[in-house]
Amino acid sequence: MSARTVEQVLRWVRRALAVVFGVPVALGIGMSLVDSYRRRGKKPKPFPTTPPATVEVGEGAITTYTFGKDLYADMLAAIEGAQRQVLFETYIWKGDAVGEQFKTALAAAADRGVEVYCIYDGFANLVVSPRFKRFPPSMKVLRYPVYPAGWRFFDLRRYGRDHRKILVVDDKEAYVGGYNIGSAYETEWRDTHVRITGPGVQDLRRAFADFWNLHRRRRFGPSERPLLVETASVWEPHIRLQRNVPRLWMFPIRGMYIEAINRASTNIWITQAYFIPDQDFVDALIAAARRGVDVRLLVPLKSNHVVADWLSRGYFSQLLGAGVRIFRFKDAMVHAKTSTVDGSWSTVGTANIDRLSLTGNYEINVEVIDHGLAKNLEEIWTIDESNSIELTRGEWEARDLHRRFTEMVLRPLRPLL
Repeated sequence: MSARTVEQVLRWVRRALAVVFGVPVALGIGMSLVDSYRRRGKKPKPFPTTPPATVEVGEGAITTYTFGKDLYADMLAAIEGAQRQVLFETYIWKGDAVGEQFKTALAAAADRGVEVYCIYDGFANLVVSPRFKRFPPSMKVLRYPVYPAGWRFFDLRRYGRDHRKILVVDDKEAYVGGYNIGSAYETEWRDTHVRITGPGVQDLRRAFADFWNLHRRRRFGPSERPLLVETASVWEPHIRLQRNVPRLWMFPIRGMYIEAINRASTNIWITQAYFIPDQDFVDALIAAARRGVDVRLLVPLKSNHVVADWLSRGYFSQLLGAGVRIFRFKDAMVHAKTSTVDGSWSTVGTANIDRLSLTGNYEINVEVIDHGLAKNLEEIWTIDESNSIELTRGEWEARDLHRRFTEMVLRPLRPLL
């Protein structure tokens, strides 16, 4: 093959790639801009909520929160009552009234001699005022960098975002779940978080310390001492923390989900903000539905990311065809990442069912084997279902041609999100 022919082939390949990926990206950007314009000034409508509920699990307890105001009140009270140490990690930390409340509480704890460690994601908070991100020297704050790869741009392990949300106070209580920190999340979003007491607290302390020690040199330099936590050697048999750590190429959360789905015999109820799974994940849900398991998926009717909504819809035909029931939460953004299986297995955490969360970002989910918590989450799911619209197979198959076309054009973006 001549050099001229090779050059022509490469030119056609470049053009084909530009069309395959360039058109979906351009369409996605356009859709996002239009959606953002339409949302200006619009406020979500009220939605049903449940008060915090506590169940005994093993040697401790787990409290579920489905309304930000309730959660923030208890988190702030915990920080204000801290005596020795506060470990605080969040993906988004808005510089609004709620964000200021947390910043003030953390600074006050540091001023009275409490060790205060904070982590937030730099990319997720680019739009937050630089003034808000100035912290007193009494607080140790690690800003996870906007571009974490540095000179190792070839190392895919260094591109994950820090999508975790953790608060650990002393060795008494810990919080983990989907809630970021901000005024909108306090009253306008439907999310799920849990408070843990007992031996499970130690696992969250260790999770925070491991992340801090893995990334502290970039922020504080080699002279900064590692964060050392004394954790008990006793395992809590009912609770396990599953952590995705891209730097170590560890992604157990996806495996946790698929194992639970494959073991299901009665029901699988999933709530997800952004549902963009890989085909193996979809196949597991389809297989469960076909063997008679009651498989239900609850997603937003309209999320805050319109492209994610469209990508998610690309799986609906397969799922509905297998008997999976799909519910769409109306009037507000549901941001929860929860699942229950067979009335005994549950998970609550930060990971969405999409590529970024399952094989990309730093994430953390608590996995619990307990009938009481599963029952509590099923009750929450039922309340959410009452505020949802079920999508029928007939309705889906009757959608118009331009919607089918948009789903097809956007499909190449799935591996990116």
